[in-house]
Amino acid sequence: MSMLLACVSRSASFAPIAGRRAASAIALKYSNAVYNAALAKSPQTLTKVHTELAGFTATLKQNKDVDAFVHNPTLSAKDRDAGLVSVFKALEGAGSKKEPVSDITKNLLTVLSENGRLAEIEGVVEGFNELVSQYNGELNVTVTSAAPLPKDILSRLESTLKQSQTAQKAKTLKVTNKVNPSVLGGVVVDFGDKTIDLSAQSRITKLNAALTQSV
Repeated sequence: MSMLLACVSRSASFAPIAGRRAASAIALKYSNAVYNAALAKSPQTLTKVHTELAGFTATLKQNKDVDAFVHNPTLSAKDRDAGLVSVFKALEGAGSKKEPVSDITKNLLTVLSENGRLAEIEGVVEGFNELVSQYNGELNVTVTSAAPLPKDILSRLESTLKQSQTAQKAKTLKVTNKVNPSVLGGVVVDFGDKTIDLSAQSRITKLNAALTQSV
């Protein structure tokens, strides 16, 4: 693992730019649009939209009906409109905590629905959250491994990443370990707009591509 940490240190300063792994290029366009629209109004609006989208993704994970609505591309325009009304009511809350949903959040979900891209919302929110983190001087690092990494390894990895140029520009650094059994050996590190793939699977894929090209 010490060799792996050394590789991260060498790669962190010159890793090629790549989009966040879970978000498509189209989703990132929406992310940038909603971020710019919110910030153009005020930092307070940016915070409100951030909270609303976090609430929506939480609802998406907890409510099977909302999840089914978002991921059903066969719904008619009428059904989509009715579904959005229900979503907006859920986001507003109830009783004394009830608060109108911002026009920016409403417009985002409406446009995604009209364009048949509501299923992209998780990627949109992911990209938006990354932009908000950058605005707040935060650097969120996701370390994906086949099995949970020991705390001491994560701590050493965090110390190594703090030495990178990207981390030194940030006010705070947060490291999250995600588990993906398909990552064979090593780790995949996502931070800022960079991806460092140090997995054995990546090396196997590159080898296969090289062999295919040489045949």
